[in-house]
Amino acid sequence: QVQLIESGGGLVQAGGSLRLSCAASGRTFSTYAIGWFRQSPGKEREFVAGISGSGSNTYYQDSVKGRFTISRDNAKNTVYLQMNSLKPEDTAVYFCAAGYGVVPRRMPDYSYWGQGTQVTVSS
Repeated sequence: QVQLIESGGGLVQAGGSLRLSCAASGRTFSTYAIGWFRQSPGKEREFVAGISGSGSNTYYQDSVKGRFTISRDNAKNTVYLQMNSLKPEDTAVYFCAAGYGVVPRRMPDYSYWGQGTQVTVSS
């Protein structure tokens, strides 16, 4: 069982930065891949970025490549999503999720989900 809590969301102007954190409970955190997803009103939840349990593999959605960076600190049971050069279209609720596999990109591959944190980018 893994419990996930996201933090770090907020309101930022276009071009600004935010760093999201995903803190996890449990002693087996390093065995889980962690993914960040986002959902904006009227849209389906979409994969944003993911990282393998060891941190050696990462994967990004094309629209965030070069702007977002995912990382993890297994000693702190925490995964981070550094978001730079934010755009209004990045506005969404961001969720982190834990699953098995190298870097899953599909929602069904993730077993545990956080409650989400709101990111709002103003133009």
